[in-house]
Amino acid sequence: QVKLEESGGGSVQAGGSLRLSCAASGFLYSNLTLAWFRQAPGKEREGVASINNIETTYADSAKARFTISKDNAENIAYLQMNSLETEDTAMYYCAARHGIAIDPLDEEDYNNWGQGTQVTVSS
Repeated sequence: QVKLEESGGGSVQAGGSLRLSCAASGFLYSNLTLAWFRQAPGKEREGVASINNIETTYADSAKARFTISKDNAENIAYLQMNSLETEDTAMYYCAARHGIAIDPLDEEDYNNWGQGTQVTVSS
């Protein structure tokens, strides 16, 4: 059974850091693209960052502040978030697919999703 399990969310003050983790299990093949999306209240879900064996992709809002990485042996993706801003407050979701996504930050390219982990940044 395919499963994505996020952890690491929480509440921090602006300027702080958090590291999110996404553990992927049950996938038949290891050539996964793993990605992080987020959805703030009243807003659409948006792509934050993605990673596969070839490249990483970041949304403009995440460049220079967020770093995505992947432990291939354990199939865990991480999202290190630094210099957090109140605008980063959202539910963060992990997504996965086999192979390369046409648009790595388009949620339509992913067919496996975690339950989400809440990130709250206060001023």
